[in-house]
Amino acid sequence: QLQLVESGGGLVQPGGSLRLSCAASGFTLDNYGIGWFRQAPGKEREGVSCITRNGGSTNYADSVKGRSIVSRDNAKNTAYLQINSLKPEDTAIYYCAAGTYCSLDRTHFRSWGQGTQVTVSS
Repeated sequence: QLQLVESGGGLVQPGGSLRLSCAASGFTLDNYGIGWFRQAPGKEREGVSCITRNGGSTNYADSVKGRSIVSRDNAKNTAYLQINSLKPEDTAIYYCAAGTYCSLDRTHFRSWGQGTQVTVSS
């Protein structure tokens, strides 16, 4: 059974950093592009970042560009999203998803994790 599990969320002060992990089980992650998305209360789920199957290409939403790094370790069947200089507006549930290629369009992805909460507050 194909499964994605996010971890690494939590409460962090503004200006801090978090590294989120997305562990895959039941399938080989290197066959898939990975997308990271987030959903704040009352808002639509939005694309944050993505990475191609071999990690050779990435994309970022303007909201996190320059302070975020997406990566993957196919040997560990895991993808990562690090966000630095966190802001209160980064507060959301963060999801990873597996798809054919790198995309910030959530409709491209059919396999999703359950999400991990990130709260940025002093």
